[in-house]
This record gives sequence, structure tokens and C-alpha cells, in this order.
Amino acid sequence: MNRLNSLQWALASASALVLAACSPATAAQSGAPQGPPSVQTLTVQLTTVPNAIDLSGRARAFAEAEIRPQVTGIVAERLFTEGEAVKKGQALYRLDASEYASAVESAKASLMRAEAAAGSARTTAARYERLAAINAVSQQEYEQANAEAKQAEADIALQRAQLNRAQIDLGRTRITAPISGQIGRSDVTAGALVTQNQANAMATVVQLDPINIDLTASAVRLLSIRQQIASGKIATVDGTIPVTVLFEDGTAYAHPGRLEFSEVSVDEAAGTVAVRVVVPNPDGLLLPGMFLRASFSAGAFENVVTVPQSLVSRTAKGEPTVLVVADDNTVERRVVTVDGQSGNAWIVSSGLAAGDKIITSNLQSIETGMTVTTVPASESAEGTPANAGARGGIQ
Repeated sequence: MNRLNSLQWALASASALVLAACSPATAAQSGAPQGPPSVQTLTVQLTTVPNAIDLSGRARAFAEAEIRPQVTGIVAERLFTEGEAVKKGQALYRLDASEYASAVESAKASLMRAEAAAGSARTTAARYERLAAINAVSQQEYEQANAEAKQAEADIALQRAQLNRAQIDLGRTRITAPISGQIGRSDVTAGALVTQNQANAMATVVQLDPINIDLTASAVRLLSIRQQIASGKIATVDGTIPVTVLFEDGTAYAHPGRLEFSEVSVDEAAGTVAVRVVVPNPDGLLLPGMFLRASFSAGAFENVVTVPQSLVSRTAKGEPTVLVVADDNTVERRVVTVDGQSGNAWIVSSGLAAGDKIITSNLQSIETGMTVTTVPASESAEGTPANAGARGGIQ
């Protein structure tokens, strides 16, 4: 029994020693004060950013003509190679013209018959005029002969018109290109029956040099563009606005275009307006349906800041804001004014001043009014954060 009590006493003493040894460390650890969170920041510097207006759209043929027959007939021959360039007036198809040639000959014969009848009627009217002067025929007979002569003259005009129409139809058996351009595939072959003004086109000719680019802009933005043109911020050359065309991959097209016109009405559903740019296309690089961007200069934004889009959030009212570190090292939410876009950055014209520190990290874990410590953000070769994607304006 004494032995058991001695063992229990020894275990209790050991436990007490362990607890005594651990308690100060635990207390010290739990009671250690935690410092303010650390955030990375970018220091604002004012800069000048070119004000380039970018619009996107698709290329459209400058002119497009669908080839349809104006007379009914059998296709005798196709006179072009699919995909080649054709000139205005060039023959594309030839229809069987035998029926229309016969119609022309018939109209010629009818005209000759009308001319012969008119000659006889004129002679009769002249003879009755002389006889009426000596009262050898009645006045009524003379007037009847004179009326028949005039009817014969009218019949000549009618038959001449019929001949002209027959000749026009005969000429239309030779189907020609209405415009110069590039012709696509033929939807008919020799031996096919085509009908006058049929719904399906035989082929299509498109003019691709120059070529149109139909862009879309919001009505508000178009109004802003017009105001900048009126104020002289958007430069003009010989009364036109030069436009730089960019391919979908960002490559610039070699030939500048010109801003041509804008639609006279606004699409009520989308609130947009169509804007057209005309671009030279001598090499045929631009094809109808291509997605392209057009950019033209509208002066420059001076004393502004470019802020990566990922650092800008919006309030419930839609106001753009950024988180900055105030002079007392507290977090402040600053409302800013965004005037445009430069690459992947917003152009901020007010709300930020040179030297302000924009927070770039821990945006989800910090709150307004919280005290923080700042660490300069790592920068890429362009002088902006590697994960921000903006160009210039902050460091």
C-alpha cells in the first residue's frame, strides 16, 4: 500500500513539473500582440495617354451584285472562271438566243408591213385632200382617209417599239457583269433552265477594293466622337478622318482607311449606331466577314493615371473605386473618374493624386479603416505589376 501511494505521488509530481514548464511558453505565445497586415502597393505617377478611339466590326464588300437572268432560257455557255476578277460589262453567261432572234425578225417584218400600210394611207389621204377641194368626195370621206393615215403612222411607232423590245430581250441572252469585282462560284451549269428575275442568283460579283468595315458604337459614344470632331480634338486630313485598321490578332493593316459616315438612326433595341470605314484593299487581304478593329486618334489624356482593371471595383451605384493607403497607414476606398481604356488599364482622370499608394494585394481580406503596412509591389519590365496588365501611370 505504501508502495502504491509512493508511485502515485511520483506521477503527480512529474505532471506538475511538465505543466509548470509549458505554461509560461503557452501564455507567452497566446498573449503575443499581432501586427497590422501587410499589403503590396503601387505609387501613382501622372502620365499622358494617347486618346485612341477603338471600334470593332466586320468587313463588308464595297459593292455586291447578284447575277440573275432578265429573260427566260437555257444556259448555253458559262464564260468566266469561278473566283476570277471580272470587269463591268464582261460577258458571264450566254443563253440560247434562237427564240429571241426569231422574235426580232418577226418584229422587223411587222414594222415593214406597218410602214408599207402607212405609205398607202398617206397617198390615199393626199388624194382625198385634192378631191375634197373640188368637192369630188365628201368631207367625211376625206377625214376618214386622213384618220387612217394617222393610225398607220401610229402603228409604225408601235411596231418599232416592239422591235426595240425584241432586240433588248435578244441582248439580254448575253448576261454581263453589272460591276467590276471578283466573281464567286456559279450556281448554274450549261443546260440549266433559268427564268426571268428568278429568286436564286446565278453567281455573285463583289467589289473588294476598296472595302467597307461596318463598325458599331453606342449612341452616347458616337455623340462624344462628334463633339471631339467639332472641337478639333480628332484630327482630320482633307476633311476626312484617317483610321488605322487592326486585325483580330492586333496586327496593324498596312493601308489606312477613312471614316465615311454613320447611320442616321439608332437601333432602339441595342442603343447602337452603325459607323462605316472605307479602306483600300489592293492586295485582297481583307475579305467580307472578317472581324476587324478600327482606331483613330482623338488627342491625348494629360495628367491622368492608368490603373489595372483588376484593381478597380464598383459600388452598388456603379461608381468606380480603388483601395489606397492613407497617410496614417489606414485603408481608404477612393471614388475615381474613368475616362477610357488603355490596353488592360482604366484611364483615371480624377480621384487619385501623384504619390498615392494603390493597394494591389489582399484586396478581399482588408477593410476600409484597417491599419496596414505597405510593401512595394514587384514590377514587370514595363514598369507595372506583373499580374496587373496595365501600361504605365503607376509604379
